[in-house]
Amino acid sequence: MSTLSDRQQDDLHKAILDYLTTAGFTKTFDQFREEAKLPDFQPDLGQKSNGLLVKKWTSVIRMQKKILDLETRLQEALHDNSALAMQPAGFSRRNNPDWLPTASSSKHSLTGHRDCVNAVAFHPVYSVLVSASDDSTMKVWDWETGEMERTLKGHTKRVTDCEYDSKGKSLVSCAYDLFIKLWNVDNDYQNFATLRGHEHSVSSARFLPGDDRIISSSRDQTVRIWEIATTHCIKVIRPHSDWIRCAIPSLDGKYIVTCSMDHTARVVELATGTTKAEMRGHDNVVEAAIFVPRNAVPAIRELIGQKTGTAQPAITEAISIAYVVTSSRDKQIKIWDAIRGQCLHTLIGHDDWVRALVFHPNGRYLLSAADDHTIRIWELKTGRCIRKIEAHERFVASLAWGRQTLSSSDPNTKGNEPLLMNVLASGSSDQTLKIWAP
Repeated sequence: MSTLSDRQQDDLHKAILDYLTTAGFTKTFDQFREEAKLPDFQPDLGQKSNGLLVKKWTSVIRMQKKILDLETRLQEALHDNSALAMQPAGFSRRNNPDWLPTASSSKHSLTGHRDCVNAVAFHPVYSVLVSASDDSTMKVWDWETGEMERTLKGHTKRVTDCEYDSKGKSLVSCAYDLFIKLWNVDNDYQNFATLRGHEHSVSSARFLPGDDRIISSSRDQTVRIWEIATTHCIKVIRPHSDWIRCAIPSLDGKYIVTCSMDHTARVVELATGTTKAEMRGHDNVVEAAIFVPRNAVPAIRELIGQKTGTAQPAITEAISIAYVVTSSRDKQIKIWDAIRGQCLHTLIGHDDWVRALVFHPNGRYLLSAADDHTIRIWELKTGRCIRKIEAHERFVASLAWGRQTLSSSDPNTKGNEPLLMNVLASGSSDQTLKIWAP
């Protein structure tokens, strides 16, 4: 027995007829019109049946997607509550070293920028975060309270990158105005040096280990090394034939990994400027490239089927540059043997350009951010996406992981043993940055 009323049946038949004629099924249209006893029906743009079937179909698909997303969020919440309930008395997620962000763990949504947030960086000691934006400014925030402490003005065009040195004494930034600037954190963030030499937009600027030199990359197809004491450029390297999107140093500072609009990433020896490995396999611009940290190597080896105890001299001698991870506008993330330049595994799941990558401090997970508005968490040993977070209303452009040492006065600490609180920050083209914390 039909559950539709006569009027509903009539509307449905007209919608089907409208679709059949729009799709060009003229014979089926004539036959169905006769069987539906609607001999006078003719498609008309003014009728409510016009395009109705297609609209209903797409609405159902959107509703199914929303239901799946809600079910995922519910499972995450149930999992988190279950895990928390199993912890011993007095345990807090604030001092859980394996904490992972969820859709419900957004602690603050920080507003104040007037354009895309391109980069975020945590202070290594204090609960302070800096953000860099297309609005030509940087902003300093207290991420615990969500309050903005100050706005840094000095650049005249979009600020593309920023980073604190290892002690949090200095901050480096770079921009499309061709300049790299250094800021004295202890002296109210006064700009104490400006590095000039790049001939086009500067994409990235990072401290090399030791904090006495800066490594930068640019649209002028160069990587430059700067001496902070003299503000001089002491080396120019040309590893690519197109815009270099980033240059990230290895843990020992002997190598950098670069990525470019030429669709490749490269491992370069800083002392000689020699390319040690070229990673070619993406079908579009490579937006991000990072070395795999030492504590993530066992998971990578498990993923690619290697035994961690197997002797591999070429890798064990240079474990800090053994593997590289890249992300691209081709929507893919690739894991590479950085010694041989061989692609070992491809992580597929994002629906748009993948902009940023960061490893979880425990070495078991990789987090990625993309223009599909999401942050995804990948379990390295299996290569599976274990969590998808609808993070922002627009493109997610940047990610940073911070670890804050809880003070001895914190009620979650026991005795004099220091405890670390994990925290994640994301920046977006929706002009906001979000803090994800337990």
